Amino acid sequence: MLTAAEEQLAAKLGIEYATLQPDRVVATMPVAGNRQPYGLLHGGANAALAETLGSIAAALNAGPGRIAVGLELSCTHHRAATEGVVTGVATPVHRGRSTATYEITITDAEDRRTCTARLTCVLRDQPPGR
Repeated sequence: MLTAAEEQLAAKLGIEYATLQPDRVVATMPVAGNRQPYGLLHGGANAALAETLGSIAAALNAGPGRIAVGLELSCTHHRAATEGVVTGVATPVHRGRSTATYEITITDAEDRRTCTARLTCVLRDQPPGR
């Protein structure tokens, strides 16, 4: 049986966190294991990395007893990544009481932007018993 951490998509994608701060969340993800059939990093893997980082940043800013859930995600894929790791950085665009929006930039090992994403999360009270 898998642990709760092992069931998280981030673990399956190989996402490793480097910085977890309210104003900046940074993580890496390997290209290997996250490719589409043509050998390129899958756009869905980029989207999952972006939503993971933006959601964590929103949760860090939501406050005690509050959670963040994704409302809208938009990704623009600028260039392909074919090897190594990519690095995602989430920074706030808007931090409100009921919504939060983050820009997530994803770069390759040569610091070239491969994807730009924008995530808006709804901030709400944590459900009872969670």
